[in-house]
Amino acid sequence: MKVDVRHREGVTILEPKGKITIGVGDIALRDAVVESLEAGSRNILLDLNQVSTIDSSGVGEMVSAYTTVTNRGGKLKLLNLPPKVVDILQITQLITVFETFEEEDEAVASF
Repeated sequence: MKVDVRHREGVTILEPKGKITIGVGDIALRDAVVESLEAGSRNILLDLNQVSTIDSSGVGEMVSAYTTVTNRGGKLKLLNLPPKVVDILQITQLITVFETFEEEDEAVASF
């Protein structure tokens, strides 16, 4: 899995592409979040538009990223959730933990 990084109006936008699954995607996501925090980012938007699959390890990594960012005084929000991700977050009731958006402009303005 690859994670593209871009910046907009003080928000770091992480765009994972592919599978957020155990052993590959979860590590790539963790590394991207940690690198963003170390670079001084506090507002992180995770754009999941190009995520094809997510497993329990990927969901766990998203929760870990949320906790890490929050503990460092930042905010992590989600954008463009594919139907599979929405289903998993609803089943696990994590949809109530994450602030989610369908429009990037609205998401960026929310920080």
